[in-house]
Amino acid sequence: MKLTAYLFAMLLLTLGFVECRAQAKAQPVKSAAAGYKASAAFAELRVKQAELEADVESLLEEYTEEYPKVKEIRSVLGFLRIETERLANAGPGSPERLSSALGKLMIKKAEMQAELVRLLETLQPAHPDVKRAKRKLDIFEAAIKDILG
Repeated sequence: MKLTAYLFAMLLLTLGFVECRAQAKAQPVKSAAAGYKASAAFAELRVKQAELEADVESLLEEYTEEYPKVKEIRSVLGFLRIETERLANAGPGSPERLSSALGKLMIKKAEMQAELVRLLETLQPAHPDVKRAKRKLDIFEAAIKDILG
């Protein structure tokens, strides 16, 4: 059961990464796209990453990498990196799209992805909690796609 959950979690990670890579190939990054770092969305993602990195460092003073909270934070950080890459590959467009609201949505999506991975470690994919988490994840993804176009 744990192996199935692990494989499903890795599949989710891979799909997110593949989606980002596909977008990168479909929309070549131009020098103007490097301006994403000046966006409010990037700032939101970067602040959250810094907070989580600080939390991990603090926890590692007393615990190991195997500590559940450390693992959870590392998972969120991985998903935030995927969203940051996605933001970088969003392509040129109006800077209004890269708003603080988009950054907050991306953070919520990353947190929900980590939550789904955690749930799948102990529950079957058909469990109501897992299904609920997947629906929430789909809602966040749809909102992000709606903003990014």
